[in-house]
Amino acid sequence: MKRREFLKTAAMLPVAVSVGNVAEAAQVITPDTPSDPSSSPSPLIVSAPMLQNYAETSIGIAFAVSDMANGFVVIGRRPDLSDGQTIKCGGYRTTDISDRVIQVRVTGLKPSTTYYYRIGADRIAYKGGYDMKVIGTEKDPHLYKFTTAGKNAHSHFCVINDTHVQWVPFGRAIDKIARLRPSCVIWNGDASNVEETIEAQTRIYLTPDIERRDYAAEIPYLFCPGNHDLRGMANRHLERVWMYRQPEERSSRDWDLGRNFAVRMGDIALIGLDTGEDKLDTNPKFAGLFNSKGYREAQTAWLRDALKRKEIAKAPFLVAFCHIPLFDDNPKHNPGDLSPDDKDPHYSPDFAMWQRTCAKMWTPLLEKAHCQLIITAHQHRYHYDAPTKSRPWAQIVGGGPEMGESNGRERKDKFPTVIEGEVRDKRLRITVHNLLTGKVEEELEFNPSS
Repeated sequence: MKRREFLKTAAMLPVAVSVGNVAEAAQVITPDTPSDPSSSPSPLIVSAPMLQNYAETSIGIAFAVSDMANGFVVIGRRPDLSDGQTIKCGGYRTTDISDRVIQVRVTGLKPSTTYYYRIGADRIAYKGGYDMKVIGTEKDPHLYKFTTAGKNAHSHFCVINDTHVQWVPFGRAIDKIARLRPSCVIWNGDASNVEETIEAQTRIYLTPDIERRDYAAEIPYLFCPGNHDLRGMANRHLERVWMYRQPEERSSRDWDLGRNFAVRMGDIALIGLDTGEDKLDTNPKFAGLFNSKGYREAQTAWLRDALKRKEIAKAPFLVAFCHIPLFDDNPKHNPGDLSPDDKDPHYSPDFAMWQRTCAKMWTPLLEKAHCQLIITAHQHRYHYDAPTKSRPWAQIVGGGPEMGESNGRERKDKFPTVIEGEVRDKRLRITVHNLLTGKVEEELEFNPSS
């Protein structure tokens, strides 16, 4: 199946949210306000929590609900939560009310520290600004834990990419990650196809059709959007399901850069960038409704400052992540700057195979900071570009979701990957796991920066 036909087919899959064991195990507390005794409300909490925006002093916790609700997290450093604090969703002025997704931002945490938490939600009867009441509270009985980022965290990450709502390869990736138990996972773009509804987004991130429904309840995730994660009316507001970086982690200048991250994890500094669309803003297909050019330029200023932060600059290893590759040695591959509509007889296809514009802006800064490795995605085929004298950083391109065939033909180079990175014996060891064969595809090593 050709790449475009594959994505079109995947986008047409039916949307179905399965409640699963999480909701079945939920504890329902008798409401203070009597409700209709003949009615039996469905479970309110319909997903395990998802840890979003892994960081040193904050974390995002999101989960799905089935009805109008106000959610909360009880979090503390003691396993019995005797020191637990209750943090509600929303900001200072009002708490949030949602009938789809609850998002709780937890701040003021200590770096490299383990925390325990539970989630809960209040069912809300809302009839207007002067007519609202809590009619029941539901708590997930499961106790979860996670460890924040920081200089003393375990230097161990995994990367997945181009999952495209394909449950078989995604399930295999999650099973592999569950066995590896990294400190965090970087989802390197194209989790989506073209999503028009928040229900579709909720299914992708919070209620995926896989066995491990609590896949992100204890292993935190970072997210680098891909071009498909921008497409569709719902994806224009992805923050309703996958929250932005915490406000205190961004300056006023960078307020709209909620997807970028610069996180210290043990001996590794993790840098997240968003390459945006794989078509130019001038391409008539998108009617001038994208602004990737300005977005990339704003990220350049952010990157320059982020790389100067003490905890980032002093990390022995610097690894950057973005969806579209920043290098390609095939002279015929479209570099993403073919104005005005991405077409030129010398290049193929009619979208960016790599991002020359981003490479010109970002790689000089990364080189100056002694970045050893950039991990990318987008091309649906695993390959490794070793560093050279003129390009001192290496590039890994993760594999796509195709399971060993393309367009009805066997393709052994088409397989999904989990890219694992871990510092052992003062060296960064990269292991590329082939999820089609179940074997290790490649092993690489990197020395600390000088």
